[in-house]
Amino acid sequence: MIYLDNAATTKTAPEVVDAMLPYFSEYYGNASTIYSLGAESKTAMDHARQTIADSLGAKPEEIYFTAGGSESDNWALKATAEAYASKGKHIITTKIEHHAILHTCEYLEKRGFEITYLNVDRDGLISLDELKAAIRPDTILISVMFANNEIGTIEPIAEIGEIAKEHGVLFHTDAVQAYAQVPINVDEMHIDMLSASGHKLNGPKGIGFLYIRKGVKIRSFVHGGAQERSRRAGTENIPGIVGLGAAVERAMRIMDTKTRKESELRDYLIGRLENEIPHCWLNGHRTKRLPNNINFSFLFIEGESMLIMLDMKGICASSGSACTSGSLDPSHVLLAIGLKHEEAHGSLRLTLSEESTKEEMDIVAEEVKKIVQRLRDMSPLYEDFLKSQKNN
Repeated sequence: MIYLDNAATTKTAPEVVDAMLPYFSEYYGNASTIYSLGAESKTAMDHARQTIADSLGAKPEEIYFTAGGSESDNWALKATAEAYASKGKHIITTKIEHHAILHTCEYLEKRGFEITYLNVDRDGLISLDELKAAIRPDTILISVMFANNEIGTIEPIAEIGEIAKEHGVLFHTDAVQAYAQVPINVDEMHIDMLSASGHKLNGPKGIGFLYIRKGVKIRSFVHGGAQERSRRAGTENIPGIVGLGAAVERAMRIMDTKTRKESELRDYLIGRLENEIPHCWLNGHRTKRLPNNINFSFLFIEGESMLIMLDMKGICASSGSACTSGSLDPSHVLLAIGLKHEEAHGSLRLTLSEESTKEEMDIVAEEVKKIVQRLRDMSPLYEDFLKSQKNN
């Protein structure tokens, strides 16, 4: 099997599993208790919180554990909206956000909030001038994803943070795809809130965190206990938290070598696909993109058919976000960057890991070439295109 869908989820690293195991059956105490068994759990949780804080240049008391990226996104938007409604009811985001943001914005719109959805260019980048023009006296929050989960484009986060700070507006970033892939410093980038998820960085599923800068007036998201400084009640998922901490330690340790390797393999496969398959193109910014992300559109084919045929060859890939892979609608991200419906339907996303190899890239390139040609041979649209080319 060649697994190239790491944007959807990653394999939990063996050392992460090893770190978690004792907290299921040996150190199983509740972290809120005062006896030593519970203290073991609390110590482990505090260590993970410190590790995550250090990775962002944050303070440990600014890290709040959640069930994952979607919960963190929901918390950042809903609780901010509630806390700052007296100041204003205007929020700015983009048209290419993850649905955890977009659907939460739709929820808030039904409750009287006004949302401005920024456009992006063909590469998926927002315009800083458009952002500045969108800010109003009643704007309370700007939420722009750090890097897009489909096309891999990395937004100008530090510049967005600077603009938000200048205008006294809170800035949240969904960093689910970017965290532990690229360096992030919340102070240098003026980030007030940041969402992340464990299973995107070789950690376990069902655990994530929300960074909330000290002083941000954000409401509690889950009521019922004093956990997470009374902002997110519920007995802490200690095995998950330990696993997340171990995954972050590992990710920080290998980031430089991982980034270098993935970027080289990414560019190698992009080059092969571009040079060897006609009527296709790369989606997303060529250089301002995640080191492991490749997203292509192929004319005259359906992405779903390509995925099935790749799977038959033992290659795991995607045609977009994992959260919408069951949908027949074209990707909202690809439409936002200007693709037509039929162009968006023929997309393929390949996301690498540090275990990916050049040999695998060659296998994938050869299989994609064969599959694209086979699908085009069955396509009446491609047949019509070839006839029109001959007539011209």
